[in-house]
Amino acid sequence: MTGLNHLWLPVPKDLTLLPDEVHVWRIDLDVSKSQLENLVVTLSSDELARANRFHFQEHCQRFIAGRGSLRNILSLYLGITPQQVQFDYEPRGKPLLADPLADSDLLFNLSHSQGLALCAVNYTRKIGIDLEYIRSVSDVEALAQRFFLPREYEVVRSLPPDQQQQVFFRYWTCKEAYLKATGDGISQLEQVEIALTPTQPAKLLISEDWSLVEFTPADNYRAAVAVAGSGWNLKCLEYAN
Repeated sequence: MTGLNHLWLPVPKDLTLLPDEVHVWRIDLDVSKSQLENLVVTLSSDELARANRFHFQEHCQRFIAGRGSLRNILSLYLGITPQQVQFDYEPRGKPLLADPLADSDLLFNLSHSQGLALCAVNYTRKIGIDLEYIRSVSDVEALAQRFFLPREYEVVRSLPPDQQQQVFFRYWTCKEAYLKATGDGISQLEQVEIALTPTQPAKLLISEDWSLVEFTPADNYRAAVAVAGSGWNLKCLEYAN
């Protein structure tokens, strides 16, 4: 069903990621000063430079919290320290593990919005996750017409105003999750067709074998994770700084 609220579990002491599992971590980006200090020391010089380019202190701190938490999460699977996690980047900026860590076949994706982030992790399968804070969009029909396919736009246009916002963000997160999994940019939004209704879960209408799961990680948020293939199980974990 849509708006699925998964059970967010505490991290087990014997954390194991099975080949048929996808782990999604929920991360609070608004952390204490001491927590931020613990995270900032794990970042690389280029990550620190990127953090310092933010104009607003809040955005800088949330970037540090998100990237530091990502490093901590990945280190749990890799059996190394957070500082030892090294990244490469695809042409459009998607981070991935650098060699020789890439030999682990561990794949991940991170998304953040406002004070929340989600990190999806699995082995071997292309994966993408998107998270959006549901805010009031005054020209939602015009945006749907611009970025969505005609059939999708008609679905948005046919709904009463109070449902248009929800469905718009459902379309957006589903498309973004898939495009992040493939490494394509946001300019391809209108190339990804999604079938959904206010009462039915979303489906990717593409020829390849992909799975899509929608969920509500917190009040006023929508999220979706896209994973190559099928037959996998989702486990939701609560990250604690």
